[in-house]
Amino acid sequence: MNAGDQKKNAGATKLPHSDSSDTIELHPEKGQRKSGTREFFPPWIQGNCHSAGGCLPVHPPLCSSSRQTEIVRHHKNARRGKGPDFVLTDLKGQKFRLSDHRGKRPVLIIFSTTWCTFCKAEIPHFKSLYATYAQQGLEVVNIDIQEPKEKVAKFASQNQLPYRVLLDEDGSVSGVYEIRGVPTMVLVDKKGMVACRQCRTVESVLASMMKK
Repeated sequence: MNAGDQKKNAGATKLPHSDSSDTIELHPEKGQRKSGTREFFPPWIQGNCHSAGGCLPVHPPLCSSSRQTEIVRHHKNARRGKGPDFVLTDLKGQKFRLSDHRGKRPVLIIFSTTWCTFCKAEIPHFKSLYATYAQQGLEVVNIDIQEPKEKVAKFASQNQLPYRVLLDEDGSVSGVYEIRGVPTMVLVDKKGMVACRQCRTVESVLASMMKK
C-alpha cells in the first residue's frame, strides 16, 4: 500500500451498502476482530492485504433483490449446518452447482481474489490438497470474488491452477457464506453439511473424511 492509500484509509470510508440505497460511514479501525493469526473485517470495507495474514473482500455484494432474498434465506446455514446451495459459472463457461455433489463427494471451496498476496502465497498448499485428495474423490473449487473473467483467467493460467475456478461476479455467494477475509476455505462434506470453516487442520479433517 502506498502513502496515498494509507492516508485515504486512515479516515472514514463511505461505501454503498448492498441492503440499502443509502451510504454508510465506516471506520476501518473499528469493529475488527482477531481469530488466530488472521484479522477479519466486515466484508463491505475497502479491500487490501494485511501483515496479519489475510486480505479483505473488495466491496459489498452487488445483489439483485431476488439474490438478496436468497442470501437472507440461507444466512443461518452459512457457518454451520447445511452448506447453502449455489450455481456459478467457471472459466470455461460451465455451470457448477454445489448440490449436484451432495451424496457423491465432499467439496472444498476456496474463496480468494487475484489481488490478495496471501491467496497467491497459499496456492502451493491448495495445489497440494488437490493433488492428494482429488484422486480420492474430493472436489476442489476456487471461487473468485467480484473480478472480471479476463483478469481471473489470466491469473489462473499464470499460476497453473489445476482445480476449477468459479466466478462470483456479484459477490452473492461470498455474501451468503459470510466471507470476511480471503483466502477462506469452506469444506462441505458428502452429505452437504459444512464440516469446517477456515479449516486450519484441513489435512486431518480430509484424511478422516476420505476414509469413510
